Amino acid sequence: MTDVLSPYHNEPVRFAYWVSNLSGGQVVSKVDQRTGWDFDYNVKLARAAEAAGFDFALSATRFVGGYRADGQHEASTFAMSLLNATERLNVIVAVMTGFWHPAVVAKLGATGDHISKGRWHLNIVSGWFKHEFDVLGVPWLDHDDRYRRSSEFIKVLKGIWTEDEFTFHGDFYNINGYHLNPKPTFKPHPLIFQGGSSTAARRMAAEHSDWYFTNGGTIDELHAQAVQVKQGAAGFGRKLRVGANAFIIARDTEAEAREVHAEILANADPAAVAGFAEAVKQAGQSTPDGVGNWAKSTAADLVQPNDGFKTNLIGTPEQVARRIVALKRAGIDLVLAGFLHFQDEVEYFGRRVYPLVRELEAEAARRSPEAVLAG
Repeated sequence: MTDVLSPYHNEPVRFAYWVSNLSGGQVVSKVDQRTGWDFDYNVKLARAAEAAGFDFALSATRFVGGYRADGQHEASTFAMSLLNATERLNVIVAVMTGFWHPAVVAKLGATGDHISKGRWHLNIVSGWFKHEFDVLGVPWLDHDDRYRRSSEFIKVLKGIWTEDEFTFHGDFYNINGYHLNPKPTFKPHPLIFQGGSSTAARRMAAEHSDWYFTNGGTIDELHAQAVQVKQGAAGFGRKLRVGANAFIIARDTEAEAREVHAEILANADPAAVAGFAEAVKQAGQSTPDGVGNWAKSTAADLVQPNDGFKTNLIGTPEQVARRIVALKRAGIDLVLAGFLHFQDEVEYFGRRVYPLVRELEAEAARRSPEAVLAG
């Protein structure tokens, strides 16, 4: 592995899960999913995830239905309620920059930060679902311009959160001496996550974001992305951490886990998968260089909408734990997890997988050259 990853090797890998605020579950399949999307279910899930060792919960944003998700709870409101129901869990609020003004989000975030005592964070979504913009009459920008707008959005957020009086004049936003009080308690500002894996997304992450979320992939694919974005951030004198999406199927035997995966694929909803494949052409396939989310995804990959099967966290608890530690060695600092039966499987993960990950990390630290020198 390359030196750009070494500052992060001694940090434990972190875990996040997808808040179930959208209907339809985490797979585009007619297989049984014991996952609710109502508030009471999500409170139980958040508390279970907190007890299982999860650091973050990501509250997704959608405004119109698609690929079986025909119902959506608004991300920021849902997130605040979950923060009030937990004690340690950090909640990441997804915000689509085309639908919000950064000053509004800055004020909302500062208030959320104070109420939650620093556990409110933000995921910047540049947008890929053109139909969503068309339905609401919001102008649709070309792919790279959507990331330019998001870059300005982050600049404005940081300025408002950290400067006493902030002025900014850009291509998308103009701020004239705005003063926000109170400022967030989390310093220097709430963590800024972002999604995407295109060249424009990687450039934006390197220059502006604290965390870079990418779709699932093989270890080699994720390693290449991690190295590129972390090297890019180092060029700006910054540190950047990387999270990767993964659909986790941990069972007592590998055969059982593989059977669950096969059942999901066998019961895939062909029409919904095809509709999703058409919708995501506005993502990676629309970029100038053909690089980005879903640019090379197959129909089987799209059954889990964020390529979670590609990360291959499918098997026994020990197999899944070892692959998570291998992802960490490849430069992945966080696993963003989806599950078939969320509540049951989050609890199982906490009992059977999480302790093994920590044991393997401790063992790796004892064997590392740095540990030998220090001892």
